[in-house]
Amino acid sequence: MKTRKTRYAHYNINSHFVWIPKYRRKVLTGAVADELERLIRKVCGEMEVEVLSLSVQPDHVHLFVSAPPRYAPAVLINAIKGYTSRYIRQKFPELEAQTGPRLWTRTYYVGTAGTVSAETIRRYFAAILKNPRMFR
Repeated sequence: MKTRKTRYAHYNINSHFVWIPKYRRKVLTGAVADELERLIRKVCGEMEVEVLSLSVQPDHVHLFVSAPPRYAPAVLINAIKGYTSRYIRQKFPELEAQTGPRLWTRTYYVGTAGTVSAETIRRYFAAILKNPRMFR
C-alpha cells in the first residue's frame, strides 16, 4: 500500500467495511447492485476516499478503502450508508416492501489493515468473486 497525503498529513489508513441490508434480504442484485456500486464510488470520490476493492453481494457489501485521517471510520461508513440508502430507495421504491423504510441495518463491521493484511483482504475479495457461495 502506498502512503497518501493531504495538505497536512501523510497517511496509510486502510479500512475494510462490511454491511447488510435490513433482514439480510438478497436485494443487491442486477440494476440495484450496479447503481449501488456507482453511488459508493461517487460518494467516496466526493470525500477523497480511495476505493481499493468493492464487492457487492446479494445480501452484503464489502468495501476496502484508504481514507484521510479526517474521517473516523464511523463517520465514513455512516456517510456511505446514508447516501446510498437515500438514492437507492428513490430509484427502486419497490425495495421498501422487502427492507422497510430503511435499506441498511444500523450495524456494520470495520477492520483496519496495514500493508501485509491489505493483500490478504484483496485475495479474499477475489475469492468471493470466483465463488460467492463459499463464504456464506
